[in-house]
Amino acid sequence: MSDDPNVQLYQPEPNERQLTWRAVLSGCLIGSVVSCTNIYVGLKIGWAFGASIISAVLSFSLFSVINGLFPDVRRLSTLETNIAQTAGSSAGYMSSAAGLLAPIPALMLLGVYFDWQTLLVWSVSVAFLGVFFAVPLRRQMIDVDNLKFPTGTATAATIMAMYGDARDAIAKARMLLISAIAAGIFTLAAHFVGELESPPVHEWFDFQMFGVPVLATLAAWTFTVYLGPSLLGAGFLIGPRVVLSLLLGAILSWGVLGPLSQQNGWAPGGVMSYADGPRGWLLWPGVALMVSEGLATLAFSWKTFVNALTMSTRMVQHAGEGDVAEEQSNNAIPNSWWIGGLIAGSLLTMLIAHSVFEIPWYLTILAIVLSAILSIVAVRSVGETDINPIGGMGKVTQLAFGWAAPGMMSTNLLAAAITSGGASQAADMMQDLKTGKLLGASPRKQFFAQLAGICVGILFAIPVFYLFTTAYELGSEELPAPAALAWKAMAELLNQGPEALPPFAIQAIVIASIAGFVLAGLQRISAIKSYVPSGLALGIAFIIPAFYSLVMFYGLLIWLIWRAISPGSADKYTYAIASGLIAGEGLMGIVNAILTLFEI
Repeated sequence: MSDDPNVQLYQPEPNERQLTWRAVLSGCLIGSVVSCTNIYVGLKIGWAFGASIISAVLSFSLFSVINGLFPDVRRLSTLETNIAQTAGSSAGYMSSAAGLLAPIPALMLLGVYFDWQTLLVWSVSVAFLGVFFAVPLRRQMIDVDNLKFPTGTATAATIMAMYGDARDAIAKARMLLISAIAAGIFTLAAHFVGELESPPVHEWFDFQMFGVPVLATLAAWTFTVYLGPSLLGAGFLIGPRVVLSLLLGAILSWGVLGPLSQQNGWAPGGVMSYADGPRGWLLWPGVALMVSEGLATLAFSWKTFVNALTMSTRMVQHAGEGDVAEEQSNNAIPNSWWIGGLIAGSLLTMLIAHSVFEIPWYLTILAIVLSAILSIVAVRSVGETDINPIGGMGKVTQLAFGWAAPGMMSTNLLAAAITSGGASQAADMMQDLKTGKLLGASPRKQFFAQLAGICVGILFAIPVFYLFTTAYELGSEELPAPAALAWKAMAELLNQGPEALPPFAIQAIVIASIAGFVLAGLQRISAIKSYVPSGLALGIAFIIPAFYSLVMFYGLLIWLIWRAISPGSADKYTYAIASGLIAGEGLMGIVNAILTLFEI
């Protein structure tokens, strides 16, 4: 593969099939499954996983198998596979673009609830805004600045590799399905026999040191054995730096600071009490770590801000370059489409915000303007680093609305939801357009696939979100919702002021904020970047029970051993097996939630 991030990898055949029903539907359905599993995993650990590569691999493999059984049914073409990954990626990210992992559950924790119709229209309007924000940025970001967009480039390379060796793609799909079935069976069995997933080792062995029951004491501070397949698979994917940061955060919070806060009377209640216990106290330094590192990372990326916010000048300078040829081939997305869509999406968002939440129209416009500006920064950040700082973007909006709309927590969170949703979908759209650029695809047809993915993905995501939040309590051990708790804490702090904090929490927040800032700075030093802990992961570990961090550490150990024994198979099947473990538990988690509702 060329080192030039803008070299086209594939020359489409004349009249090659591209925007077909089968490509769109297969991508939408696979992406929707990913979106559902993202809700399950995201409400546990605060992360969501992309669906581009998995949608491409499974869609290609599905029709390759069908072609082998029924030769009259053709395999997906290269451009059809690109459409499938575009639709799948869009659908898969609806869990985060709709705000179902952070702002919406944060509002629910504050007692603000939505009916499903309102949430459906709200989610689609916000996600559409992100797509319309991205369209006019395409030529500058991809054609002029030649940004790499690593995930988009990797997806294009994966698609090309599949057409070089179809058997390899089918083998990966087979491993994904096997691991998904195994994870699903385990998850269903664990619903009836809880000891499978959470073996009570502290009850089986009475190991004591100096008269203290060690395992029982560790268990009281959430250092228990948990074997959830999805987080085990996440340990394969998120890398040693992040996993070890989670482990370090768990030890520091639940092993050191939590007992210290209880012993000193800062949090005298039960360990898991939010009201007056260590869990409620640990929330504040954890949130401070997450927020400070996110904001510091944005501040240190000031060149990205400058490049993004001065981009309009360069866009004018390059206006018209290549436009004529693209328009003549009916590949370009007409300006009237994205401008009209942006106006319609903005009006719809304003209407819902005013009629349902009584948010003044001018505050909604302010949120949309902020979303547009920060989406430019997010897209550029993804293009340069493959990191979308939507958490930091949301916090910037929360700070801005803490000044613009003091005391209005719902407005604060909903404005941040507009920003994060727009940034999420805009960055996802640009990754897909980069893949399409490398494969010679039509941006116009990808635009349709992206919108289709939004509409189908949200139809799956919202019912599953309501199912999980009805079956389990937000903020409980089953659904810790760390991202939502962080957003809620930020809104409460801006609303109530520091006097609402527990004893010594202010000092902990200051120390954690300085630590987050320092970590963000150290990560700018390329020589040591790989060894600097992640402030985000450290902060999340303060909020989720320690056993969630431990199970991802188990996953990392398994992956490291596997890679040492058989590096070839590890490189080949890591993504497939990890994705299968995540999808299998996520999908069976839906079944378990239904069983819980029916008290089965």
